[in-house]
Amino acid sequence: MAVLPIQPAPFFANKNRAFWYLQFAGWGGAFLLRSAAALANERPLDLLAVILVNTITGFSITLVLSVIYRQLIARQPFITWGGTVLVLIGAVIIHASLDAWVQGIYYGISRETTFAQRFIGITYIPLTLLGAWSALYFAINYFLTVERQQDRLERLEAQATAAQLAMLRYQLNPHFLFNTLNSISTLVLLKQTEPANAMLTRLSSFLRHTLITEPGSQVTLEQEIETLQLYLDIERMRFEERLRTKFEIQDEALDACLPSMLLQPLVENAIKYAVSPQEEGARISLSARIISDRLRMSVSDTGPGVDGPLQHNLLDLPAQTPGRDNTKSTGVGLANIQNRLMQAYGDEHLFETNSQPGGGFTVTIEIPFQSEREPEPALADNTFTEGTVAETTPAPSKTPIEESAKADCGDLDNLIPSPRPIGQAQ
Repeated sequence: MAVLPIQPAPFFANKNRAFWYLQFAGWGGAFLLRSAAALANERPLDLLAVILVNTITGFSITLVLSVIYRQLIARQPFITWGGTVLVLIGAVIIHASLDAWVQGIYYGISRETTFAQRFIGITYIPLTLLGAWSALYFAINYFLTVERQQDRLERLEAQATAAQLAMLRYQLNPHFLFNTLNSISTLVLLKQTEPANAMLTRLSSFLRHTLITEPGSQVTLEQEIETLQLYLDIERMRFEERLRTKFEIQDEALDACLPSMLLQPLVENAIKYAVSPQEEGARISLSARIISDRLRMSVSDTGPGVDGPLQHNLLDLPAQTPGRDNTKSTGVGLANIQNRLMQAYGDEHLFETNSQPGGGFTVTIEIPFQSEREPEPALADNTFTEGTVAETTPAPSKTPIEESAKADCGDLDNLIPSPRPIGQAQ
């Protein structure tokens, strides 16, 4: 039979119950300590009754103090601390008076002491006990107030981060839809109905797939690549054999978690600046592997690159970069990735670019490795297994437009193509 894991609740989750626990434990401990001192000094056993009455008196007075302190703690500091001192002095006087009266009854005529003498002689005991109780009461309430404010601040920060991630995620759809709808509009104007219908079908598949995941959520690298394949299917409708892809994915990296829609803007950027401006097109490569406890991903292209070596933050790139297509950028995709990484990982991420003088541009992302599944036992020989490596170029005899024209648009469930092995482009 499965055993449910024990999840201990915080001690102050129920403040009322915690108060009574501390109340009984504190005064019970005080009674035991005074009783042990009396027995150690060989005092009569009936003195324990006097100690018990004194303890019950202190217990009752602190119950009244808790009600008064609860009203004072929410006031101005001057009223709170001034009122606390006055109330504490009154409580000590009452407690000491009752103790002096009880001791007068207990000792009777065996001790020739006045009430005032007994009162002065035992005042330090209620002063110590009630003073310590009051200090502990305010300290605990201060701790709970600080903890509550800290929890509220953390919730607000989490909500702000989630809102920021959602906003960044929502920026991607208009950024991508602008280019795709432009292509569909061009096909419609050219009266190419079948290619336009096929592209709409693939666009529906892509949007339906992206809507499954919550904005700001994380997906596995395998799921991210499936989404990326849907996007490449749409772009391949536009560029056909000019768009070539190559994936090198380590098997262990497929379970790594990362923010959803993280790689699509990088591939879109490569298509815009490498595939689109060159008549012969370009090849886009994606690699991912685990290095120590981090996931390293690289997206590179064989486009014109940037004039001279470069390795810095992509946000520093100008809108019109020499050596690449000078099409005006919206500035959304690359800045979006940088902001999302900063929101998700802070300083624990790496975002670098590298361009060779002879052409080619590479973006490298490195984030902490977090696996969705439980770690499996390591192989005995510690072999390094690479994932599927595929490089595709559509056959000239049959274009992707002709293939996609056969897509079934009747059933919404058929809009998402069947899964393909990682790294295999259509």
